[in-house]
Amino acid sequence: MDSIKIVVVDDHPLFRQGVVDALSLEDGIEVVGQSADGQEALELLRLERPAVAILDVNLPGLNGQQITRQLMLEKSITRVILLTAYDDIEQVIHAIRAGAYAYCAKDVEPARLVEIIRSVVAGNYYVGNRSYDRPGIEAWLVEQTEKAVRPYSDPGDPFHPLSGREMEVLECVTLGKSNKEIANELGISHQTVKNHVTAILRKLGVDDRTQAAVYALKRGWVRLYNQEPPPTEE
Repeated sequence: MDSIKIVVVDDHPLFRQGVVDALSLEDGIEVVGQSADGQEALELLRLERPAVAILDVNLPGLNGQQITRQLMLEKSITRVILLTAYDDIEQVIHAIRAGAYAYCAKDVEPARLVEIIRSVVAGNYYVGNRSYDRPGIEAWLVEQTEKAVRPYSDPGDPFHPLSGREMEVLECVTLGKSNKEIANELGISHQTVKNHVTAILRKLGVDDRTQAAVYALKRGWVRLYNQEPPPTEE
């Protein structure tokens, strides 16, 4: 069985080396690179194509969530574990929407981190000290997002239709894409995207993009993971 290739990215040298040293002692795990800078890390991940990237959330250059999002856009085989010193549920929500497979505290025990790595490689997700399969993480995301935003009322007609283009934009919004990314993907202008988002919020009777995403997910209009999982190495 091939070793699980890992890249570790953290701008604190002592912590980063501690993670590298701990993982290097494990059978079946190979640390193939490390970095302290976000942009440098992204290039390293593109070059090495490891099975797992362990990223600090806060990095100089690109942050951990930006790297995660870019890897997902590129359909990279690399699955991201984000490490953080802060327990903030909204950051966890954004991380999972960006494409992370796990989000855990920096004080995680080395043995537990190894378990998380192996679980992520197997296709599972890890947040809040629990492991989830894909349907489980989708349900978790909807539940936690609802708790994170203030309650809102449904519009008078729960089946109020959006146009085809508005549904495309809503799907992109639910996947956490920026207006610029949506414009590039759909081949429309940035201003047109803004107009569509404004219309979507008005029609759904919600105040922001996060609430629109919750609305779409609750009703099954959009699935968080509507694409095939990233390919795996042979």
